[in-house]
Amino acid sequence: MAGRNFLFVPGPTNVPDRVLRAMVVAMEDHRSPIFPELTRACLNGLKPIFKTTSGTPILFPSSGTGCWEAALTNCLNPGDKILTSRFGQFSHLWADMCTRLGFEVEVLETPWGEGAPVERYLSSLSADRQHKIKAVLVCQNETATGVTSDVPAIRRAMDSCKHPALLFVDAVSALASIDFRMDEWGVDVCVSGSQKGLMLPAGLGVTCVSQKALEAAKSASSPRCYFDYADMVQANGSGYFPYTPSLPMLYGLRESLTILAEEGLENVLRRHTYLAGGVRAAVFEGWKLKLCAAEPKWFSDTVSAIMVPAGVNGADVIARAFKSYNLSLGAGLSKVAGKLFRIGHLGDLNELMLLGGIAGAEMAMLDVGVKIEPGSGVAAAQNFWRGNSASANAGTVGQAKAGIAA
Repeated sequence: MAGRNFLFVPGPTNVPDRVLRAMVVAMEDHRSPIFPELTRACLNGLKPIFKTTSGTPILFPSSGTGCWEAALTNCLNPGDKILTSRFGQFSHLWADMCTRLGFEVEVLETPWGEGAPVERYLSSLSADRQHKIKAVLVCQNETATGVTSDVPAIRRAMDSCKHPALLFVDAVSALASIDFRMDEWGVDVCVSGSQKGLMLPAGLGVTCVSQKALEAAKSASSPRCYFDYADMVQANGSGYFPYTPSLPMLYGLRESLTILAEEGLENVLRRHTYLAGGVRAAVFEGWKLKLCAAEPKWFSDTVSAIMVPAGVNGADVIARAFKSYNLSLGAGLSKVAGKLFRIGHLGDLNELMLLGGIAGAEMAMLDVGVKIEPGSGVAAAQNFWRGNSASANAGTVGQAKAGIAA
């Protein structure tokens, strides 16, 4: 099909041309005297993204799933108790991994469309007077349902009952797109990946580990080898890796961090809120549809999971968009399979790019029989963006969060 594929899944995301060019490099000796310059540029450049001065960024040649496993096996002992919640496919998969690795898991079952249940976390932590819970897990942005949870509220719940557990956060579809504050929120391990807000291909597990977590890793007895924090920290200390790294990915990461620094991280976050507001205007004001996210406080600025009307299969919308319009949309997963489609709006993105995704989704819905007004979603998004700006003040950002044009 002529033209470029319009990629609007919530990861992998569009890779900027600058990053692609930076990755086209000849292979070199990863033990050379000058290689540490690249390593340090990447690791030091990640600290402002995590908003940490004391945390230690680590890069694994993996997806974010590898960083999930690293967090569990480095910091915990076999059979340790973990507290987590399940409210979407990715929070489910992390909980499933905990069980498969032999940990005792308390899962707070939560309706898909809601975020992490803070009061239930507090109740479980308060009842754990013997401090059997050793780690608290939360998915900051549940990609499957387009829901963002309140991580600082989870930390406040832990602090209110003086619980010493470690706090692990999945920020795979949030980092460099939705505000994340490792030091301020007392996060012990943040888990992320290269293929979303960092605007790279998949292949780098990107994580950051607190000093408390590194201390726990010194005595934790769960088996690990490839994902051992200690091996990484020791080798990174002199600018190298314990095994052969992906050179193109490191060069790409250095360039993506440069791009983010040029725009300014706070501007990047505001841009994501602003762009998401246009998508929500298309959904609510244009198409008169609903999101999977049940309330505005949970609306995600990186992905919108759009519910299709009864009698329509979301998979048909996705297939029509791809086959007829060269547009890739995200599918509904597990419990919400067929009930929705997802528009990813994160990474290297602007208004006109996103209008293409909205227009293609609109045509695909019309083609499969969804009763919407042609052009309504596009017009609503245009009106929102023309009436707001990415450098919005707090009030306008709040309107964008609710998907209401000013």
